[in-house]
Amino acid sequence: MKFKDYYQTMGVERTASAGEIKQAYRKLAHQYHPDVTKDALGKEKFQEIGEAYAVLKDPEKRLAYDQLGKAPAGADFAPPPGWQHDVDPNGSGFDDVDFGDLFAAFGRSARGGAPRRPSPARGQDVEITAPVSLEQLHGGGDIEVRANLPEIDAHGIPHRVSRTFRVALPVGAADGQRLRLAGKGGPGTQGGPAGDLYVALALTPHPLYRTSGRDLYMDLPLAPWEAVLGASIRVPTLDGPVELNVKAGSTGGQQLRLAKRGLRAADGSIGALHAVILIKTPSSVNEAERALYQQLAEVSDFQARPHFANGDAKEMKK
Repeated sequence: MKFKDYYQTMGVERTASAGEIKQAYRKLAHQYHPDVTKDALGKEKFQEIGEAYAVLKDPEKRLAYDQLGKAPAGADFAPPPGWQHDVDPNGSGFDDVDFGDLFAAFGRSARGGAPRRPSPARGQDVEITAPVSLEQLHGGGDIEVRANLPEIDAHGIPHRVSRTFRVALPVGAADGQRLRLAGKGGPGTQGGPAGDLYVALALTPHPLYRTSGRDLYMDLPLAPWEAVLGASIRVPTLDGPVELNVKAGSTGGQQLRLAKRGLRAADGSIGALHAVILIKTPSSVNEAERALYQQLAEVSDFQARPHFANGDAKEMKK
């Protein structure tokens, strides 16, 4: 039998912790995985790494391996007499036994019977974030999400695979709400159930609306004459456009409330839409417009800054 230095195969010290051994295995298994490596000996190295890890990750097998002592890799090796008695009581010898199988035999001997089968284990839960629009939160419907889920391939190597799901949004869903897709997470092991996939909804910024709970806020730009004379404005809402009457003499910053034109809640209630008036002035005017503005300035007695009348800050403070 040829001695195999499992620590050398894994690239770790004999004093390495279980975590260091696991980390080294993941790195090497990915490097030499048959689906990844271009090394001509990649498959053989992959099998050697798997054999080494199977022994060193098991406390009983690792202890048994360490009891063998240390020999140069590839050197002729025969287990000490004590091992012959422990794992081969019939005295048939180790000539036809694979080096890795030696520790499986030791495990059976140490436990006094057949190797203990791993218990079924539930798969890993996975959470992803899915961007959604105000329209989708308000009206429901389906969205498509993509998740990178854990999976174990035919060689027993864990990796990630991208999968796509269609998720039904409940009407009145909320920003930050988590939707559960039962059994769509990581696969279970040894017949255990799969984990769940959680989809956390993340509201994307809207070009028109700002949110505050179920209420929406939007800017309503008005021309100066619309604010002074009043106007009927066609305003977009999540349920379609509506006519909004702006009263004469409206001022900038004033809020006009449209009931039940905000976001729909899960209980069926609907928030309000608040239109915040902004007075917009033209950045340039033609000669005719300039003449009209000049005429307005001459005939109007409106004072935009009555508290600036005397220009004395001390007097204004009083």
